[in-house]
Amino acid sequence: MRYWLLVHLLWMVQLGCAKCCKMDHLLGPDVFSYKHFYMNESNNALGYCERRKITSLDFWSLSSVIFLDTFPIDPIQENYVRRVRRCIFSAVYPTPFHSRVQLVAVSQDVLENILDLDSSVAETGDFLQIVSGGRIVPGSLPLAHRYGGHQFGIWAGQLGDGRAHLIGAYTNRYGDRWELQLKGSGKTPYSRDGDGRAVLRSSIREFLCSEAMYYLGIPTSRAASLVVSDDGVWRDQFYNGNLNKERGAVVLRVAKSWFRIGSLEELAFSQELDLLRKLLDFVIQEYFPLVDASSSYRYLDFFSRVVSQTANLMSLWISVGFAHGVCNTDNFSLLSITIDYGPFGFMESYDPNFVPNTSDDEGRYKIGNQASIGMFNLNKLLQALSPLLSPREKHLALKILEGYPDLYYNRFAELFRVKLGFLGESEDDGLLITLFLKLMEDTKADFTMTFRQLSEITQDQLADNNIPQEFWALRDVAVHTSFSDWVVLYLLRLQKNTSDSDTKRRQRMTRVNPRYVLRNWMAESAIRKAEMNDFTEVRLLQQVLQKPFQMQAKAEEAGYSLRPPSWAKNLKVSCSS
Repeated sequence: MRYWLLVHLLWMVQLGCAKCCKMDHLLGPDVFSYKHFYMNESNNALGYCERRKITSLDFWSLSSVIFLDTFPIDPIQENYVRRVRRCIFSAVYPTPFHSRVQLVAVSQDVLENILDLDSSVAETGDFLQIVSGGRIVPGSLPLAHRYGGHQFGIWAGQLGDGRAHLIGAYTNRYGDRWELQLKGSGKTPYSRDGDGRAVLRSSIREFLCSEAMYYLGIPTSRAASLVVSDDGVWRDQFYNGNLNKERGAVVLRVAKSWFRIGSLEELAFSQELDLLRKLLDFVIQEYFPLVDASSSYRYLDFFSRVVSQTANLMSLWISVGFAHGVCNTDNFSLLSITIDYGPFGFMESYDPNFVPNTSDDEGRYKIGNQASIGMFNLNKLLQALSPLLSPREKHLALKILEGYPDLYYNRFAELFRVKLGFLGESEDDGLLITLFLKLMEDTKADFTMTFRQLSEITQDQLADNNIPQEFWALRDVAVHTSFSDWVVLYLLRLQKNTSDSDTKRRQRMTRVNPRYVLRNWMAESAIRKAEMNDFTEVRLLQQVLQKPFQMQAKAEEAGYSLRPPSWAKNLKVSCSS
């Protein structure tokens, strides 16, 4: 471990970061013990919590020790593309931009409530250097993670962090450890044919969507900051031979863990079973506290929980009309959080065949297939675990996997009962949900605004078929010949809500049916302005999406709850970023 810290120190000296290179910072209590910061004299976890937010990065540090002490690191120090074996991480430093770097946006919530940083820190040059990959935080050794994965159903072999650097872990005042990762920060041994960079348009989408999903209540990674440079990056956006010069950008992403199904698959396929067991035990110990780490059935218990959590995540995605776009096993978190935002999309007109990714020619990852892909990916996880399972455990694991469809359907039904304002359960709820979605599909009604406007309309208005003009999405559904019949059944079901009122029903529904989601046209509008160095709409969207369930004057003025503009019909999003 001290070898890598020495390498880190020498690298910082080469960059000229003398003020960050004090040995007492590098090898101090932040690296080897958190007790200095998190325990007071009574040896309880109150000391640091009582402190104010950190106002200078000179008093803030990260640590890579938990990874360096636990796993073997790639012994090859040179940064070139290669087949990596017998390790979990390669030590590799970000590549600083050559040109000026601008701060596009920051998440105040992430800075202050996850990273303990006062928001004023984001205005400093040191912050800009750190989040763009130009400077390393004391105590950190940047790492690139080795993993594999099934891409579009086919085993792709070694993949890994081809343009991302894990710059360290931070344990905050609440005792929660978060892993910080730069995306778009340069080449690694896993870059394959890539340049290790991300472009501004895709980085804006990732920054905005990861934060938007959090405020929608969907388990997700977070985005702390977004910076853009003047460095040129060449991209063939739609794989049609038309290369365009774009600007390189970096997102600082934050998650409890970046391990994914592909992390275990790579080790299983390489027959590195000792490392597979080590990584799996680490994941259970660190991220699954309810699993008895000493039990001989711990891997089975772990698998059962991942199955349940994946079913929950897939149900939550569909409840807000979210399609990930690239549900490969290397993009599926072991913690069942949403990661790796690429060609995602929020469905507008309700359509189970909605495909957000123009690169997905066969529609494998269409929104109506995501639940099934979840089961496919869990099956690949089980295959990776199989070398560590006894014959009896394998049999039980298959039984657990067979229960996934019921877990998904039950959670789906629960979420949509709430979206429709139902209290409790009724035997006809499934029929009412299915019929309503069918009406929306037949009329191509907007998914988000139909549910939202159903949340805002009164029962008397529904009964009289008196739908206001501004309820454009609900009026689209109302043209269906079966809509009035559905309304009769719906109102009868609402009568079963004991101790309820129409006011309570509307209040309850508006708390779960968003008025604003990150539609492609909204992101595209912000991107076009950002490419002209106007970041106002990026910041407006960030502000609006923090309160997706509340009507906001600025959002209404921008048309975020109106019909998508006609030019948006031709928008395309691909894997190229």
